[in-house]
Parts: sequence; structure tokens; C-alpha cells
Amino acid sequence: MPEFSWPDRALMPASDAMDQSWPATVSALPLGSHVGGRVVGRQPFGVFLLLDGVPNAVGLAEITAMPHRMELPALGATVTGEVIWHADHNRQVKIRLDEWEAPG
Repeated sequence: MPEFSWPDRALMPASDAMDQSWPATVSALPLGSHVGGRVVGRQPFGVFLLLDGVPNAVGLAEITAMPHRMELPALGATVTGEVIWHADHNRQVKIRLDEWEAPG
């Protein structure tokens, strides 16, 4: 398995379905809400997630929210995190993963 890969198109929602569902996605996942999902793509800038319980929603956990000592989760990993932004231009829910939280 390569270290980095784009999400398999067969797993991803169609772009028109994402566009039509975007208002419902934003409503279902307000900033600060907790969400879970499965890693379906890994890139040097972060991981793409299919989000649990929210049809046609795609999450992105970017490395800008990742502590230096951490690594990107593996393809297929189940993760949880907090919604930190809604990127209207590409219909992505930005997530800060729980595993990236600084120990308190």
C-alpha cells in the first residue's frame, strides 16, 4: 500500500450529491460538534474521511491541526474529532482529530 493515496472514487459521494446535501451537512455538523469517520485517502496535507451518519459528507483533517510528534492515521482507520470549519468552496468539513489533541 502506498504511503499516500487519493480516495477511491467508488467510495466517495458524487459531487452533485455533496452540493445538494451541503446545507444539511453544515446543519448536522455545527462547529464544535464531535464526529467519527473512516480514513479513505491520505495526502501529505492531511487525510480524507467519510463521516459517520452524515450522507454525502466528506471530512478533511489537515496537518495544520496535527501536532509535530503525531503521524497521519492509516488508510481504513476509524477516527473521531471535532468540526473546526466548513469549507464551502469544496464542500469539506474540516476536522481536528481527537488523537491530535495535546495531552492535558
